[in-house]
Amino acid sequence: MWKTAEGSTGRLVQLCLAYYFFYVIFGVATKCFTGHYAIVTPAMTDMEFLVWSTLGGSLICLIVVLAAGWYRTKTDRFVRLGPLRLPAECAYIIPSGVCTAVVIPTTTLMYMLLKSVMVAMVIMRASVIVISRLVDEAQIRQGILHKKVYWEENVAVVFAVAAAATQVFLARSEDFDFLKNSTAMAVLSSYICAYALRIYIMNYYKNTRPKGAPLDNKWFFSIEQISASVAMALITLGLFTSSSSARPVLEFHAALRHIHPRWFPATGAGAVYGMVAFFSVFIFMFKGRTATFAGLVNRLTSLVAGTTATLLSFFIFGAKFPSPADWCSLALILVAVGFLSLAEKKRVFELAKANEIPMRPLEVKS
Repeated sequence: MWKTAEGSTGRLVQLCLAYYFFYVIFGVATKCFTGHYAIVTPAMTDMEFLVWSTLGGSLICLIVVLAAGWYRTKTDRFVRLGPLRLPAECAYIIPSGVCTAVVIPTTTLMYMLLKSVMVAMVIMRASVIVISRLVDEAQIRQGILHKKVYWEENVAVVFAVAAAATQVFLARSEDFDFLKNSTAMAVLSSYICAYALRIYIMNYYKNTRPKGAPLDNKWFFSIEQISASVAMALITLGLFTSSSSARPVLEFHAALRHIHPRWFPATGAGAVYGMVAFFSVFIFMFKGRTATFAGLVNRLTSLVAGTTATLLSFFIFGAKFPSPADWCSLALILVAVGFLSLAEKKRVFELAKANEIPMRPLEVKS
């Protein structure tokens, strides 16, 4: 069995492989329920799949964190809130959960509101990469982050953004009509702001741990997901009772009032996406790495997984074959990964020298 130490390159590779695996499964499963190549009859609308897959993802996260007891307090810092004695970190972990509750539905809403799926993907992936770099810069200036961003990481950012933006060159002018659509711009702004605050909070938690204190990402994840589930339940209630005539709201009402006969399998597909959430957060918060590095690893893994899912969908469903732009993006991704590998070697040496990780962190045992 592959045994790895916390903060080692081996542990990072394990998280990426797990993230990639579940992301590919979900990407292929999505084709089963929605779109022209759906094998589910009748095919689900994007909103129907959003409703049931979100339910499945939230449930699997809650079941795991509650059953495993990850939610149990892992801090010695408490504050009083009336009769309650709460961990001090809840003051920012709970808002991170609220941000997660915003990110999940706005991701799918962007696909619904933007004419071009490619443009939507570029905006979402590129924005997270840029946000991660800005978070590092902000926390370095605030004295929160005491590590420097290596030049290799900055170069990787350039290639990663180029990989994401490659698709834009194929977009038509009408694909950018969302710039004149107030609803689309509101959704996009909500997505970017929520993700920016969430990445800042995750790195604030990681970078403010007392020296020698364990980085308990499982506890952070559990509080964040419980908060996200409560927030999404309140959002759902608010949307369901809303009298708005906006298209997404009307489609949301229809999805709940006329339950699709294949709602349960769609919930199962959502549970797979819920597994993606575990590894996504653990990569974002990986020990000893900058937000720039972790954000790049996270987004580049999803880009490769997306291309793989597209390729598998072609062979399984006869869906569209990856375009030349997809292969060009993949080539740029590999260049970015090369620079990240150089940065990782330097970071591991730095961490080992500071006794933050073992000198030989990667071991393979049978």
